[in-house]
Amino acid sequence: MFDLLVRGGEILDGTGAPAYRGDVAVQDGRVAAIGADLPAETARLVLDAGGLTVAPGFIDIHTHSDFTLLVDGRADSQVCQGVTLEVIGQCGFSCAPFTGAMSPRQLIGFHDAGIDVTWRTFGDYLDRLDGKGLGVNVAAMVGHGAIRQAIKCDAVDATSQDELAAMTRLAEDAFDAGAFGLSTGLEYFPGNIAPIEEVQQLCAVCARRGGLYATHVRNRDIHYDLGFTEAVATARAAGARLQISHIQPKYGAPPHAMAHTLELLHRARREGVDVAFDIIPHDWSHTSVVASLPAWAREGGSERLLERLRDPALRQAMKHNPRPMWRLVADRRWDRIALLRADANPGLVGLTLREIGLRRNADPMDAVLDLLAEEGAGLGNLIWTSSGFDDADIRLCLEQAECAVMSDTKALNRDGPLADTIGSLSGYGWVARLLGHYVREEGVLSLPEAVRRITSLPAGRLGLADRGRIRPGAAGDLVVFDPAAVRDASDMSDPRRHPEGFVHVVLGGVPTLRDGHRTAANPGRVVRRPG
Repeated sequence: MFDLLVRGGEILDGTGAPAYRGDVAVQDGRVAAIGADLPAETARLVLDAGGLTVAPGFIDIHTHSDFTLLVDGRADSQVCQGVTLEVIGQCGFSCAPFTGAMSPRQLIGFHDAGIDVTWRTFGDYLDRLDGKGLGVNVAAMVGHGAIRQAIKCDAVDATSQDELAAMTRLAEDAFDAGAFGLSTGLEYFPGNIAPIEEVQQLCAVCARRGGLYATHVRNRDIHYDLGFTEAVATARAAGARLQISHIQPKYGAPPHAMAHTLELLHRARREGVDVAFDIIPHDWSHTSVVASLPAWAREGGSERLLERLRDPALRQAMKHNPRPMWRLVADRRWDRIALLRADANPGLVGLTLREIGLRRNADPMDAVLDLLAEEGAGLGNLIWTSSGFDDADIRLCLEQAECAVMSDTKALNRDGPLADTIGSLSGYGWVARLLGHYVREEGVLSLPEAVRRITSLPAGRLGLADRGRIRPGAAGDLVVFDPAAVRDASDMSDPRRHPEGFVHVVLGGVPTLRDGHRTAANPGRVVRRPG
């Protein structure tokens, strides 16, 4: 007898092929049978998919849920839009390796929720995460920034050969523990002070171990071509497979930047570089406020930064960053930047920096520095969002067969310790925006192709042969939704609103969403890449 039978749906198998009507049976966590009119009495549980679409569980290839899943692993924001696997450890940030020499508050997505940070190795961290009740399965990348800081903390001096050898050993240890790849955040500290030779040596480890190199490139605005060329050159020299994260150029890039970038990648692919990319299906982006500061201000960690914020001369110097994270800041476009997370000032969340400056009777940049100081040791969690992407660039990317789609956010919940947290404006509705806005309303790509972009395409990039497709023997991860009803219901005024149109979600044969309602089941596990 089957454990689960999903009956009467239009099956999109994840390959991009047209839908066909059929039933899907799951036994022992795997797809056991696919056919027409499988008898209901052959299953312990039957889910009705009549008039609905059945697809493989969606894969979010780029998230930052590394710490939030430890705080509350239910991941409702992802489950309620069909996500069954997410990939953490992106943009150079991962929660391990961690030596304890730095404050746990510097870990990506830290929440002061009583989590005892006792792990040190990458394997220790994955074991800790695997002990949680998880609403999604989790695969992990190891971050270059975490590796570097485990050896050098926040020092900004050049890396010695002994230090680089130690970093290489940590990368090897992470792959031994099951890392799927290496990530860099070359626009963030400490990635922004790392030379290409350092990154290339760690990429060579990734290549030897068959992993994926995912990079947040060094620049996506004025010098966008330098950033993307560096990514290709690093992967080519190391022999690594390359995934360019959230590729769309930012405010400040010339109008031709996206088309030129795609030409660069097509040429690299013709020359033998295995390169693909992903996008956020939203024209708003987000990052930590502290990323707008020059690298020298970050040396020594949060406490040293707080000391510098109290020094009038150093504070003034911080306002002039020759390599700003966002050109919007350099151009003082405060009307296009809004506060997204502020633990010390939650009442300001949702306001633009222009509005905050007016409210405080201060220049917006002074208000920014004040907000950082008011956060104290947790200033790394001060987050803002900006209207910095061009929708035409998103559409152009979606027209490319190698373009995956992801959230670039955190798995969250509307109650519990994460209730007041906002990861990004797309966190609760990125899948719905893809399927509802770009597919149904705008017709940028077909529904079968859109499903491929968040199922078999990311699975293939990660080397997950048993996920991303509906076929016998594959993982029993499924999502049942109504293409005509899928809609992103979140917006700036209420970014925590769940989307519409998702009916059932199944993880390893266990329903996590049933008839549109979240169940109590959290059967997710950490998925490790074989060594």
